[in-house]
Amino acid sequence: MKLKIDNVLLAQEFFEDSILLGIVAPVKDYQLCWQMNQVLGFDFRINNGFEIQLTKKERTYFFSIYEFPVPSTSLTHYLYNNQYDGEYLLPEFKHLDFLWLMKGENVSKDELKALVHAIKTLPGVQLVNEMTNEKIKHKQHLIF
Repeated sequence: MKLKIDNVLLAQEFFEDSILLGIVAPVKDYQLCWQMNQVLGFDFRINNGFEIQLTKKERTYFFSIYEFPVPSTSLTHYLYNNQYDGEYLLPEFKHLDFLWLMKGENVSKDELKALVHAIKTLPGVQLVNEMTNEKIKHKQHLIF
C-alpha cells in the first residue's frame, strides 16, 4: 500500500484562517524587516528552520522566511522572500518581492487595513495588496 500526500488538502488546511499580502519593495529582506521592527513595532526574526528550498533546472534555490509570533496570542506573522537568484517562490507573482502571511488567529478587516496602510508608509515599499487564495497557483511552495 502506498500513502500519497494530498497537497491540495495540505494547502487548504495550512491556509485556513490565514491572510496573505503581496508586497512590492525592491529592498533587501533584512532591510525591510529592520524597518518593520523599528517603525511598526514588530519583532521579525529570520527562522532558518523554515527556509524553503526549491529545485529547478538542477539548481537549488533558497527562500528565507522571517517570523514574528505575536506575544499572548496565537497569531504569527511570516515574511517570505519571493525571489532568489532569478527564481520565484510564486512564479505567477513575479512582480512581488515579498509575501506576508498572517496565520493562527483571525485579523479584523480594520486591523488589516491599518497594517496595509502602515506597511505602505515604509521607505521603498511601492505596493501592498491582499491576495486571495484562489489566485495562488503554487500554494504548496509556501508551506514549511
